[in-house]
Amino acid sequence: MRIELSLAALLLPVLLFAQENVKIKGRIVNEQGEAVEYVQIGLPKRQIGTISTVDGRFEMDVPCDTLEFFHVSYQPASYVVTGPSDDVVIVLKEQELPPAVFIGGDTKEKYLLRPGTSLLKSMGIITTSLRSEHPSGREIGSVAQAKKPFLVKDILLTVRSNHIPGCVASINIYRIEGKKESFLNVLQKPIYFDVAVSNDPQNYDIRPEETLLLEPGKYFIAFQIVGCNSEALQAFLAKTQEEQEFWEMSMDFNIYLKSSYVREVALGEMKSLPVNIGVAVKGLEYQ
Repeated sequence: MRIELSLAALLLPVLLFAQENVKIKGRIVNEQGEAVEYVQIGLPKRQIGTISTVDGRFEMDVPCDTLEFFHVSYQPASYVVTGPSDDVVIVLKEQELPPAVFIGGDTKEKYLLRPGTSLLKSMGIITTSLRSEHPSGREIGSVAQAKKPFLVKDILLTVRSNHIPGCVASINIYRIEGKKESFLNVLQKPIYFDVAVSNDPQNYDIRPEETLLLEPGKYFIAFQIVGCNSEALQAFLAKTQEEQEFWEMSMDFNIYLKSSYVREVALGEMKSLPVNIGVAVKGLEYQ
């Protein structure tokens, strides 16, 4: 069984062709004028989204509406699109971080989250492939339930194979609240890591730089591709569909039977999913 996630794939936006779109080009900087990397940009209600490059640049075809900008380390921002522009500058203000929380008491090592049951073993594969000119920001992951305060030490993930050169991925963690399931970011710093090109499975142990203490509750731990080698992507997209091999610019994961969510584009709507890509989380549980 193969589940192919190529609906504009991990790096691709959904465009609403029924709308009259305008082209917006710009860059995103902080208050010191420095580029802000991998900012999520979107029109959430329209399910349109993208991610800025490592140097903070972005380009989108969008209807006239309000673009929203989100980055873990900065306050959210917005920009009202009234027409085409090729020099939009978005300045993000630094996030005022709350003081670190320290709690005492005994702890024990524990897995907060395990992958679940592998589906069809080697035949069960989730495939992602790049099929559009514009990057977006699909997120897919797993759901964890913390019954006691939990200090995250390691986030574990196996990539079955990767054919995306220069691939940069991120881990996002959201607290899920309310009956309508609001997803609230809990990170203070981005968690980035490189995924090497390989035909063989690769095991990744991602360790957050910040002290990441999860209060009791429900969480979504999400994987997201935020960047790749632009020259390799453009060369791939320049090919006709007949010339494109199915494995090119793609990444594979084994399928696991456990609840998850998927977000097709940056800042879009989270949708429930009955399978996941095998994320695991371990650390210290406070007793």
